[in-house]
Order: sequence, then structure tokens, then C-alpha cells
Amino acid sequence: MNKKGPIIIIEDDLDDQEILTDIFKSLDYGNEVIFYADGNEALEYLNRSDIQPFLVLSDINMPRINGFELRNKIFTNEQLQTKCIPYLFFTTGANKKAVIDAYALSVQGFFVKPSSIAALKNTIRKIVEYWQECIAPSEYE
Repeated sequence: MNKKGPIIIIEDDLDDQEILTDIFKSLDYGNEVIFYADGNEALEYLNRSDIQPFLVLSDINMPRINGFELRNKIFTNEQLQTKCIPYLFFTTGANKKAVIDAYALSVQGFFVKPSSIAALKNTIRKIVEYWQECIAPSEYE
């Protein structure tokens, strides 16, 4: 896990992208934040061998390829598995089936976006700071 690597956010809603951009700027972690509105574009980026992101936050409901399909492609890709990139769902709604399906694909977290900016900022802070403290197998190469 590259703790200084970019944070990849897969989110097709431009308003949510703008809000998250402001939140990450205010939290000032130093990681580049890269948005993708399309899961296929994000997958192409992740498959580049020279890229080692810190974290992926993915919406579920997206055009062309949804978050579950994207996670499955990443989960079954041997090259991406060795990168130890935490993959979390970050979506506006959840139900029991979605949560069960997500964890069946070995996501490292499932979060519902809070409705207030303050709560959203607090959730982002908790997520990033947890993963900054976490140790991954890639740190022992």
C-alpha cells in the first residue's frame, strides 16, 4: 500500500465530485485525488503497472460498469491483487443484499455518504486516517 499514492474516487455525480474535492482540500492530506466518472477508465488507470494508489473509494451505481462489476474485475486481477489497494464502497444508499454482495467481493469497507458536509468530512477523515495507520503486506517486500 502506497500511503503517499493518489486517492482514486470513482463517482459519476459532478456535484458529489465537487463536494469531495472541497473536503479533501480542507483535510490537506497531501495525496493527489483523482476522479473517474466511469469504472472502465478507472480500471485502465489501475492496470497501468507504474501506478500504486493509496485508496479507492467507489460509488456503486454508475453507467457502463457498476461498482460491483468493477470490484470483481479488480478482485480477480492478479496484478492488481498484489498492489494491496484498499477498495471501499462509498455510496448514497445501501441495502442488505448490496452490503453482502460487496463483502463477498472482499471490499475493505462499505460506507453510506452522510447527508451533511460536516458528517461527510468526518467520515472521510476516519477512512483516510485508518488506512494511513494500517500495515499491508506490500510494506514488507
